[in-house]
Amino acid sequence: MVNKPAGMVIHPAAGVRDGTLANALAFHFDQLSTRAGALRPGIVHRLDRGTSGIVVVAKTATAHEHLADQFRAREVFKSYVALVHGLVAREARDANAAGGTLTTRGRIEEPIGRDPRHRTRMAVMRGGRTALTLYRARRWFERFTLLDVEIKTGRTHQIRVHLAWLKHPVVGDEVYGGGRDQNVHEPRFRALIRTLNRQFLHAEQIGFRHPRTGDYLRFNAPLPPELAGFLEALEAG
Repeated sequence: MVNKPAGMVIHPAAGVRDGTLANALAFHFDQLSTRAGALRPGIVHRLDRGTSGIVVVAKTATAHEHLADQFRAREVFKSYVALVHGLVAREARDANAAGGTLTTRGRIEEPIGRDPRHRTRMAVMRGGRTALTLYRARRWFERFTLLDVEIKTGRTHQIRVHLAWLKHPVVGDEVYGGGRDQNVHEPRFRALIRTLNRQFLHAEQIGFRHPRTGDYLRFNAPLPPELAGFLEALEAG
């Protein structure tokens, strides 16, 4: 397991040759799987550049194949933490506070494909690939909601696209945010978002079967300091 910081690209691509996670892995490890190609040593799956958190890395081709099979079969548990604009499922929270039984969970099952108008972006669209995202409200703030997000599929930008479609884009997401960061009315919140300098999305947990023993493993990566500090600032008001 590797806890990737925000801002780091997973592997070399157009315009990015150095400073990638793949470069760092090749420097520190003598043996890594080459199943994904020479430019992606050991890389089993990817995270967006602006997303921090857990990345699975394989040392051998056998381990890589077993892990890749689990990802393809949707057997891997993948849970993220996201701070989004707006109050998600606020009515469910109020009902719970009054002793009701409503939950704060939701489900987004909308197809995702390449945006025909902006080829570097993805979008919810007819004819796209099946995508399923589950979310649960963990905490509410004055203008934001902290979510636990579990993805059952692994489409490009899936969480960001689905939450933007829900009209609750991820805080700090310059691509799918729809200008919500700049349109926050309270100056103190706008200032906080400007200093964040990243999207508030973190791959917190991952669970899978060990490729050799079959034992179920789950790993956790705590929030990085910049995200934990952002929440503390929100709590302080």
